Parts: sequence; C-alpha cells; structure tokens
Amino acid sequence: MAVQLPALFVERMRRLLGTEFAAFMAAYDTVPHTGIRVNTLKISVEEFVRISPFELRPIPWCPTGFYVPYGSKPGLHPYYHAGLYYIQEPSAMAPVELLGIQPGDRVLDLCAAPGGKSTQIAAKLQGSGVLVTNDIHAERTKALAKNIELYGVRNAVVLNESPDRIAEAFPHYFNKVLIDAPCSGEGMFRKDENMASQWETHSVEKCTVMQRDILRIASRLLAPGGVIVYSTCTFAPEENEEMIAEFLNTNPGFRVVPLTGRPGFSPGRPEWIPSQERYPDIEQLAGTGRLWPHRIEGEGHFAAVLQWEGDAVEETASARTLPISERSAGEEAGTRGRAKAQRHKSGRGQTGEGRRSGKAGTEQTAAEALAAFAAGQLKLQLPGRTVVYGDRVYQSPLNPDMLNGLKVVRPGWFVGTVKNGRFAPSHPLATALHRNDAVRSIMLDGSRPEAVRYLKGETLPLEEDRVMLTEGASTKGYALICIDGYASGWGKWQDGMLKNEYPAGWRWTSV
Repeated sequence: MAVQLPALFVERMRRLLGTEFAAFMAAYDTVPHTGIRVNTLKISVEEFVRISPFELRPIPWCPTGFYVPYGSKPGLHPYYHAGLYYIQEPSAMAPVELLGIQPGDRVLDLCAAPGGKSTQIAAKLQGSGVLVTNDIHAERTKALAKNIELYGVRNAVVLNESPDRIAEAFPHYFNKVLIDAPCSGEGMFRKDENMASQWETHSVEKCTVMQRDILRIASRLLAPGGVIVYSTCTFAPEENEEMIAEFLNTNPGFRVVPLTGRPGFSPGRPEWIPSQERYPDIEQLAGTGRLWPHRIEGEGHFAAVLQWEGDAVEETASARTLPISERSAGEEAGTRGRAKAQRHKSGRGQTGEGRRSGKAGTEQTAAEALAAFAAGQLKLQLPGRTVVYGDRVYQSPLNPDMLNGLKVVRPGWFVGTVKNGRFAPSHPLATALHRNDAVRSIMLDGSRPEAVRYLKGETLPLEEDRVMLTEGASTKGYALICIDGYASGWGKWQDGMLKNEYPAGWRWTSV
C-alpha cells in the first residue's frame, strides 16, 4: 500500500465499516482522481467540451465538473492561465452544488482558501448578488485573492477575519453560507500523504472545538429562511454527524434538508454517534450525506444542508447594502467622502490597499480617472461602487461602510491604480472582461508558441492587422489580449511589436 495510514484510524474504520472495510482499504491502492471544473464566468460547458485539449468524463454531482486522465497535467496549458477551468478534487465540487445558489444571492464562504469553492460560487452567481469570501489565515488569503482575480470574479469581497468579527459586521445578512470546515483531513490521505503523517497532531479533538465555534457563529450570519452547507473532508463521526446533532440541539430553528437522490451521496450514519439519547432529532442525520472513496471516483467528503426556519430578525445588514446596479464608475464622482477613513488592518505588504481613502477629492479624482479610461478603452459600464485604498481602485458590490474595522484583502473588483490623476488598468480588470468589452483586442492562438510566450511576459512581433478595433478607434492604447478568444491580460501594440503588460507575479514559469 502506497499510503502509510495511522493505526488508530485503521482500527476505527474497521469497527465502523464492518463488511465494507476491505473495499474501503482497497481504494488506497488506486491512484487519486483528477478533476477540472469549467469556469462558466468565461466559457460555457458546451463550448469548453468542444475545445478541450483533454479527454473529459462528467462528474455526476457537478454539472460543470469533469474527470481528466491521471497524469494529464491540466495546469500546463494556456487555458488554465486564461482561467477557463479550475483544477479541483472531484469530491470537493459537491458542497457548493448543495447550496442551491441563484443569481442575486448573498453568499459567504467562511473558510475559503485557496478559493476553489469561492470560484464555483461566483460562477453560479453570474456577476449578480455578492460573494464575501474569507480565510482567517493571512498567508492563505494571497492564493484566495489571486484565484478570485484569475477566474474573472467581479462581485467578490475578500476578508482575512475571524468568524465572530464578520458576524458583528454582517448580522443575519447572508442567505447562503458555506462552511468547508477545518478538519482532520482523513479523506485526503490518498491524495496527500502529509495529511496522514500529521493526523495525530491535527487531531479530531482539536478540530471539533473549531467546528463547534464556527457553526455557532454561522447561525448569526444567516438570514431567515437561509441555508448553511457544512462540509468536511474527513470520516470521523465526531466531526460530522455528531457535530450536526449538537448544532440542532442548540439551534431548534434549524432542520436538515435531506440529500435524498443526490448523485454519489450515501446517507449519513446517526448510529455511529455515541450517547444517542442526548440528541432528540438524531433521525434527521440520515439526511446528511457522505461521499466514500470506495463507492465513487473521488476522495472522502461529508456534507449537511441546514435550513433556518426561524422568524425574521429586527436588524439585518442587508438594510445597509448597496445594490450592485445602483451606481457605476463615473456616476460616483463628487458624491462621496461622507465617511471618515476607518482603520483597516489589511496587511499592506500583502495586498497594497492600506487604508481606504477618506477625502472626497481623492475618491472623486479616482472615479473621474476610471470613468475617463472606461469611456476611451472599454465598451461596458463597470458594476458596483468606486472605492479607493491608497492608489488602488476597486469596484465594490457593497456599501464600503459595511467593511469598516474589518481586515480587508480586496473590497471588490480590483480595476487599477491612479497616480497623478492617470488611471492604469490592473491585470484583474482584464481577466474579468470578455473579448467584446474592450475597444481594441488581440487574439493569440492557444495551440501556437505565441500564447505561452505572452504568458511568460515576452515581447512579441505582431502584424498591425491582428489588432481588432472598434470603428473609429486607433491602435494606440491598451489592447485586451485573448487566448483563443478568452481574455488573459493587457498589451500595447506599437510599430509591429506587442508590448507585454502581463504582470511578473502571474507569469508562466514552467518550461
């Protein structure tokens, strides 16, 4: 057996699984399954299937997910760098599907890094509503923010906060909350051998303390009628069925929404909970679900859908929300500057926002510079509200006052910087555009070396007739660089050369 499993884990699973134990253990002798999930913010599933460079097989529980052959290395293709798909373990695609997200929802991904599930949520929102995505570990929010940007998300706010602080700022605001809880990671032993070696130190007992606290706080974040999906990638009933049983005991307004008929899911196992007499609603736990590695093509996962059927509350944060369509870039000029600059512990070296600008003149100048750029270079109205942190300009889906006092990594879509009254577009602005959103664009062929050379930051020779222009526009200015038609970054054409604007920190580093 390739994976060295902890003896205590093996003995527990032998006791719980009985006649299924041999099949469960045999799964560890097989290779892990590789999956990709199509990013429908950029491309439809049908179109991706048509152009896919990989052999694809559908993943039953995720309509945008596909198995790819083991060893196919989907990270080494220009389409990955264009944000057309996310590489994700197949079982990990299931929890977001259970949330039932609709465009316009207000969604919180509470334990989000590195961001795979957040990008899946964003694709379902299709640019409407709001996604607040958070991780308590500052270092991990770097990958979270980058994935939000790579995959073209326009309506997300990225935080680095504790759950209780978010609950203070957003009481009963979200109608969908995802808790992909920190856990002992038993379901990842086959995929990551380090998880097995760290199992005893990252114990079930330590994880249940965190999980209990996160669930308790999540109930304060949820709007009446809203849904929490709680998931783990572990097999321990203490972190799964028993955790949900405890939550139901202390939150009588909640019920389990049964996962009956969901592809791949086996019923929860309430009989595995000791001292069952403590939990009067224990029969509900059969409506939770498990993905077993010996029954499906994927790793282990547990999920529970919890709906709050409580009464309306007196105050919700939604009363302070700015609808995403209320104001656009340029409409804000001269209307801001009401609030004082608030203290944001936002890791200046990590994200560069620093403090939010509080002077009316600063934000008015930024809004005017952005509006001038958009008028001359873009063919769309930017959604949201212009917010300035230092010299960085964002379009936020929220009233920025809602973020006062929080550790903000990204208050919205990072669209560029303003220096000396001049606006320079950001790379995340480009990655969230479509080919027809820009006044000028250049198409690169993903099957030719030019695409990889661009992604490596090289200057390219390019004929003038490859610069596609809106009628009346000149070749001078920023051009949206697209790989096979999908936005990947900025460039500038001049005298037969494409000046590369692809940022150093994003470049293709593989040979």
